[in-house]
Amino acid sequence: MNRRVDVKKNNEHCYDIVISQGFNGIKDELEALGIKGIKLCIVTDSNVGPLYADTLKGVLENTGNSVYTYTIPAGEENKNLSVVQDVYTYLIEQHFERRDMLIALGGGVVGDLTGFTAATYLRGIDFIQVPTSLLAQVDSSIGGKTGVDFAKYKNMVGAFHMPRLVYINIDTLSSLSPRLFNSGFGEIIKHGLIKNRAYFDYLDVNYEHIKALEPEYISETIYQSCLIKAEVVNNDPTEKGERALLNFGHTLGHAVEKLMNFTLYHGECVALGMICASYISKNRGLITDGDYSLIISMIKKYGFPTKIEGLDIHSILEVSKSDKKMDNGVVKFILLESLGKAIIDRTVTYEEMTQGLKEIL
Repeated sequence: MNRRVDVKKNNEHCYDIVISQGFNGIKDELEALGIKGIKLCIVTDSNVGPLYADTLKGVLENTGNSVYTYTIPAGEENKNLSVVQDVYTYLIEQHFERRDMLIALGGGVVGDLTGFTAATYLRGIDFIQVPTSLLAQVDSSIGGKTGVDFAKYKNMVGAFHMPRLVYINIDTLSSLSPRLFNSGFGEIIKHGLIKNRAYFDYLDVNYEHIKALEPEYISETIYQSCLIKAEVVNNDPTEKGERALLNFGHTLGHAVEKLMNFTLYHGECVALGMICASYISKNRGLITDGDYSLIISMIKKYGFPTKIEGLDIHSILEVSKSDKKMDNGVVKFILLESLGKAIIDRTVTYEEMTQGLKEIL
């Protein structure tokens, strides 16, 4: 059942995304990459580690490498420089050298933090992503963006550092809570909206099969999302242009995420942000009322909240001014020109954002 996506950087092969069932296939992938006779450190968290770390370690030990495991506390609040320092200390004490490698086993927090650690330890060592959440499998594990939060500002400290491999075991999705599983669809729906109307329609028609984790449908969904993100990364590896399209729903979504103190999952906040951005797109006459209704219907179909309580518009707008997507003081806002085609716009006003936010408050 293996699916494979060739991730390129400036049209040159960079690494593969492998979509499989089980962990056994990672052995062949490491052997094909010539990874042998070094130290591997699995970095995982206190939720994922007890489920999968020993299994993955057992497979990796059959590759001719020495395997270590380091577990960080689970949760977004632990994606910070203090925890990175703890990982540095462990690697130093275990005498990890520049030729050694990290393995990120977990969701987006683990992947981002491990990638940043790899990018900065000894001025950069290799790492492999083994994402276990749907959100990480279709988004954060792809493209080399790594980072940690700083003073509760999301992903404000980071580096671009491409992995050697992304290995996706779809069997790990069965251990996710329904809410955490659903969270991944925020980015998935986004991919269809910004790049591929046919994929958006596929998600609409097949949602019962997809949400039931039927392997054929979930692997196809992950594959199509990975193709879209890989294409954008190839065209714009360091987010100077087109890659900004991936921020559809994120400008206001990130502000909501911070103000809710991360009690809402990232995908839930992206969905809320997409509602706001789609409403602005509708008001500008870029998409129709019917398009907007279809987007809202899809968001509801995949189990997302469409309203939140306890926040005010002024606070959300103030936080959005600190977003890393600001460009010379101007928000690079992503709008929909049509379903399946997004555009970068630098003229969205705070009044328009206010009207968009009224749709979710």
